[in-house]
Amino acid sequence: MNKKSSMKKDKSNYNGAVVLGLNDALVEISGALVGLSFAFADTKLISTVGSITGFAAALSMAASEYLSAKEDNRKNPLKASIYTGITYMLAVLILVTPYFIFTNVYTATGVMFASIIGMIALYTGYASSINHTSFKSKFMEMFTITLVVSVISFLFGMLVKKLTS
Repeated sequence: MNKKSSMKKDKSNYNGAVVLGLNDALVEISGALVGLSFAFADTKLISTVGSITGFAAALSMAASEYLSAKEDNRKNPLKASIYTGITYMLAVLILVTPYFIFTNVYTATGVMFASIIGMIALYTGYASSINHTSFKSKFMEMFTITLVVSVISFLFGMLVKKLTS
């Protein structure tokens, strides 16, 4: 096997680890940030809690991917966990950055959603070209899942705010 085909096989073997880290971060952290945004409306608090939560979740996902990959003889567990953890953490950094920059919670949340759309589009474009699949259907699937979780988190954040006010 030549080096080029070996690299392509490597990419496809670890594509699942990348999508796990990215999609889980987009769904989990964006949902948490939206919920926190409407529960607390304080971008400094939201960015701090989101960063800590995201860091812990990235480590958790990397550890879970390591254990999962040990069951799959086609992947190197350490390499798979690194792909998942780094992808997750990069997504977290992108998602929380607007809350560090903007003081208005609505502006920060809007910029975060624009970032989500951008990350989904970039990943979907990459994955679609590697796997020769439909960009539109993959994009809509990831976007819909993220949106549904964010709406549910928003509603939960409003409920928490109402119960604690």
